[in-house]
Amino acid sequence: MSLKDVLSTLAAVPTLLEVTKEAKARPLTDTDCLAARVERTAARFPTHTAVIFEGQSLTWTELNAKANRCSGTLRAQGLVAGDAVSLIMENRIEFLTSLIALNKLGAIAALINTNLTGLPLIHCIKITNAKMCIFGEERAQEIVHVKSDPGLECIKNWLFVKDTGEQLCPAWATNLEEGTADDTNPAQTNQNTLADIALYMYTSGTTGMPKASVITNRRFLLSSALSYKAGIKCKENDCIYLCLPLYHGTGLFLGAGAAFSTGACMFIRRRFSGSNFLREVREHHATCFIYIGELCRYLLNIPAQADDHNTPLTRMMGNGLRPDVWHEFKSRFGIQRIAEFYGSSEGNVAFVNMLNKDCTVGTSNVPIALVKYNVDADEIVLDEKGHCIVVADGEPGLLLGKITNNTTFEGYTNKKDTENKILRDSFEAGDAWFNTGDLMKTVDVGFALGLPHFQFVDRVGDTFRWKSENVSTNEVGEIINAHTQIDFCNIYGVEIPKADGRAGMASIVLTKGLDTLDVESFSGYVNSHLPAYARPVFLRIQSELDTTGTFKMVKGELRKEGYDLDQVSDAIFVLKPRSDTYVRLEEDFAAILKAGDAGY
Repeated sequence: MSLKDVLSTLAAVPTLLEVTKEAKARPLTDTDCLAARVERTAARFPTHTAVIFEGQSLTWTELNAKANRCSGTLRAQGLVAGDAVSLIMENRIEFLTSLIALNKLGAIAALINTNLTGLPLIHCIKITNAKMCIFGEERAQEIVHVKSDPGLECIKNWLFVKDTGEQLCPAWATNLEEGTADDTNPAQTNQNTLADIALYMYTSGTTGMPKASVITNRRFLLSSALSYKAGIKCKENDCIYLCLPLYHGTGLFLGAGAAFSTGACMFIRRRFSGSNFLREVREHHATCFIYIGELCRYLLNIPAQADDHNTPLTRMMGNGLRPDVWHEFKSRFGIQRIAEFYGSSEGNVAFVNMLNKDCTVGTSNVPIALVKYNVDADEIVLDEKGHCIVVADGEPGLLLGKITNNTTFEGYTNKKDTENKILRDSFEAGDAWFNTGDLMKTVDVGFALGLPHFQFVDRVGDTFRWKSENVSTNEVGEIINAHTQIDFCNIYGVEIPKADGRAGMASIVLTKGLDTLDVESFSGYVNSHLPAYARPVFLRIQSELDTTGTFKMVKGELRKEGYDLDQVSDAIFVLKPRSDTYVRLEEDFAAILKAGDAGY
């Protein structure tokens, strides 16, 4: 333990105290919301740049005024507090103004993944009973294909937002930006309370299609405060580099949310570009970066330059930065502070690396438990009384978050889905715990004020993470099973060296009487029915699937064997990077995979 380590840890004590104060439950009747923060920031820093995007920039006054005009048009369309509105748009200024406008009116923004098409898109619009749908020009074709579905009769107004201008507003939609509303702050904003629902954010759960998790104003503001108080610690003179999709909590809460409350500038991109990253960081003097581990690994794969460390970027916050690349990334790019965090849009548990320790998601001030979990059997290990068993220090265990008045589980729009994520009577009669579905372990980080620190180990069960998205094995399985040549399939995640998360693999049994899979037909089906991140990377053709005595599909041995040609005699197919057709996995590409050079 070095003196430098001790002094830097002690210097973080004021941050710990501030975060503890912030986390104390305010009365849910208090009025506050993300839009109110924008209004206050516009009043404090009227001429400061709020957002930069593709050559455009708006001050906080201009951003707030644009959102006000949008809210006036929405109000004229009949939108009132409590209504849900689907929002499907790529990262751009109009996404932010639409979101802020909805929150100003007390409406609920249902933030839809822009990768979704067809049935999953219909499902996500339908389950929130959305009254309107705001869609960007760039997603118009996907909306055209689903708007006439009987399940979307709930949508009374389709609202179009121009992008490049190459496509005109359809005759069946209203151009959201052609309203005549003025730019004054609506009165409703100051009536919105912490208890009011601000957002629906979608999560791939363990059963079927995505679920809409409930995000209140309190949850949004608390999550954002963790970023600007304990994570990137941004202020009005900072610039946040933001290239993660804003329909996800990482980019929205930690990046945009932090800016809304502090006045920091946002440099936003539609999507990540490794080749432009350092140039843009320097050009726009970005001091903070909101990341996922996959982006960091990608940047490290770009040939190093002698001046990679010579940038204004010193602080970053995100998740998924694995220990094997942590130190190299920090050293190469001159990063002084990595605030790795752990959390989920729907969960009641959060960890933040407030003390700037290496290779940890930090600590948490909420009651948690790490309990024994049998990965192969995919079930919690119980003692003779039927209670969970806490693991020893350093041993991986399933993370549970205790549900209390201060650590509520806000759940999903569907009550059954909410109840399925709760474990009851786990340690004593009457207790309730949120099941995160993730394995964690404690790690030794040196002097840490006696606070236990944790490290993410893996996801368990029927959900895995790939391309920064949660993939539901049941959802993918249901879609693949609908292909005419498939009798049944078993979906699971497998590791690829030097790639973050787990790639999807489908073990498939063909329809009776078929000996071979029509690969072209199947490839086309997968491409049209599943977003890119959910498409299985590997296929394994089996004669039958193994099940337990209760007919639950066995995944443990399949995960271990993966796509290893030395262990598997079945035919294996692979969807190579930047390809849309499966091909037989041969020894040469298998060797490339093993070396971590496949480019996933």
